[in-house]
Amino acid sequence: MSLFRKKNVEHMLRASAEGTGLKKALGAVDLMFLGIGAIIGTGIFVLAGTGAVQAGPALTIAFLVAAVACGFAALAYAEFASTIPVAGSIYTYSYATLGELAAWIIGWDLMLEYGLATSAVSVGWSGYLQSLLRGFGISLPTLLSAAPGALPGAHTLFNLPAFLVMMAITTLLSIGVRESTRINNIMVAIKVTVVLLVIVVGVFHVKPDNWHPFMPNGWRGVFGAAAVMFFAFIGFDSVSSAAEEVRDPKRDLPIGIIASLGVCTVLYVAVAAVVTGIVPSPQFAHVANPVSFALQEAGESWVAGLIDLGAVLGMLTVILVMSYGQTRIIYAMSRDGLLPTPLSHIHPRFATPFLTTWLVGIFFGLIGALVPLDVLAELINIGTLAAFSMVSIAVLILRKTHPDLPRAFRCPGVPVVPILAVASCLFLMVNLQQITWIAFIIWVGLGIVIYFVYSRHHSRLAHAPHDHHG
Repeated sequence: MSLFRKKNVEHMLRASAEGTGLKKALGAVDLMFLGIGAIIGTGIFVLAGTGAVQAGPALTIAFLVAAVACGFAALAYAEFASTIPVAGSIYTYSYATLGELAAWIIGWDLMLEYGLATSAVSVGWSGYLQSLLRGFGISLPTLLSAAPGALPGAHTLFNLPAFLVMMAITTLLSIGVRESTRINNIMVAIKVTVVLLVIVVGVFHVKPDNWHPFMPNGWRGVFGAAAVMFFAFIGFDSVSSAAEEVRDPKRDLPIGIIASLGVCTVLYVAVAAVVTGIVPSPQFAHVANPVSFALQEAGESWVAGLIDLGAVLGMLTVILVMSYGQTRIIYAMSRDGLLPTPLSHIHPRFATPFLTTWLVGIFFGLIGALVPLDVLAELINIGTLAAFSMVSIAVLILRKTHPDLPRAFRCPGVPVVPILAVASCLFLMVNLQQITWIAFIIWVGLGIVIYFVYSRHHSRLAHAPHDHHG
């Protein structure tokens, strides 16, 4: 039975109300900016090119399909985050509803998702930085410009910019959350301005002929692109991992989650329409900076330079928010005894999980420096889609087991919306490549082994007999 032991929801709420040493410093606008900061990044700046090749001008539809799948999951997230505002996001929600083993698997899965997301974005960031530097006639030694085997025909060893940017962000995060959000808000403002600039300037260079044929690869191409473009929306879930640091979580978390997703969907569809209208879709093959490439082709090189700059700044916020979400999940798992205790030690001066932040930063910094981007992106999507399915199932379970729990935000259309969330996530998972599935199964298998060897015996619940009931 120990596999299904659950955390007591009332205990969690009491502990959260008493405070945990994390500072309550964030409001609704901070959260919305945190969400937009996490969402707008590699997805639109780097992967939009891959998506355009797959879906053609119907990339706009692919974005909408991915947004709908995320939207269903976001409503489930919003209900949970406002009901149980505790650090650890979906890992903590699963612990309260699905039991310890499920919570462990989801936490293990999220550690990989957020970690690989930071690695993937650091690689995308490196590409844009190098494009920006080349504009000033500066180029890095080829050996240090990319991961081994990332550039066909070139001998590359290590992606130095990707590694250095991870170290810089790790330093910032280990110093404190208030400082980090302030910097985040400034960078998000710059990033949104850049995206709006693309739309406003690009619209005058659109040739409607480039939108025909609208769906060159049919619905298969659209759904395949949607499965990859899903990556462009990941991030709103990291808003919920900030729960213990929010001043009024019941009101502000749902606003932050839903508003950030809505804003980004509108911007994405507009950008996709503009870039596929400027450049025929097939020309985006193997382009690392599709958005600035489109404006270079349109002869607006000054805007293209600004986009490179905006992307370089913009992706920093994604690394920041994803690393933040990841350290908070590890912190929560360690606090529950499922990971070694030192990982939840809070630094006396900075009030952050210092050791965890550095271990994670160095490990995923090395992955970003040594693994090519396309491999990373697919791996992240499958983990996230699995997590979104779990949160939707967990909402249904919590409605059954704790019908009277005060819910500041209620997911509409239960049970239909959560079921649609699971169905759309599974549908997108089926559209991912076989190698992605194999890697995912290996990672989950490894997690299950660690659970039975270590976590199960060290779990806090294992040593607190009175907490066994739900």
